[in-house]
Amino acid sequence: MFKEIIVVEGRDDTRRLKEIYPQVETLETNGSAISKEVLSQIAYLQKNRGVIVFTDPDYPGEKIRQTIINAVPGCKHAYIQKSDAISPKKRGLGVEHAKASIIRNALENFMTPSEEHCPLIETDFLMGLGLIGGAGSAVKRRDLGVKLGIGHVNAKQLQKRLQMFGITKEQVEEALGHA
Repeated sequence: MFKEIIVVEGRDDTRRLKEIYPQVETLETNGSAISKEVLSQIAYLQKNRGVIVFTDPDYPGEKIRQTIINAVPGCKHAYIQKSDAISPKKRGLGVEHAKASIIRNALENFMTPSEEHCPLIETDFLMGLGLIGGAGSAVKRRDLGVKLGIGHVNAKQLQKRLQMFGITKEQVEEALGHA
């Protein structure tokens, strides 16, 4: 079981996590407009218990995650892919729709931000690997995100996320099979 509090978007996410982990403790952001009060609660919990941010793999979920990253450094992050979060009727997208095995995998393989300052991986390096600016770059980034456990990222987010988690050029090359 987790000592950390899992930060989710809403009550459906909490309900789903409790189906899998009956003793799990969550904090709901109640949407992408996170209040100062909720950010204060997250900061308190991060300091005293630790926090795993587990938001939906969509724009509002990423907005919530980025708000938390900016306000409360050091939180852990769990990611699922969009394709794993689509509702059975294909009318919704979210953590609450993911299979138990996907949720377990995401929460058991969360990412922790690096404590040490890591250099930003150069754009030229990422372009050379076909991760930015080329045909098929989005697919390569998606696959890389799955292999490294950093979630889906656009070209701009890729550098920041690699730096945040202390992922090296060598680890990127290895994940792509270039090592």
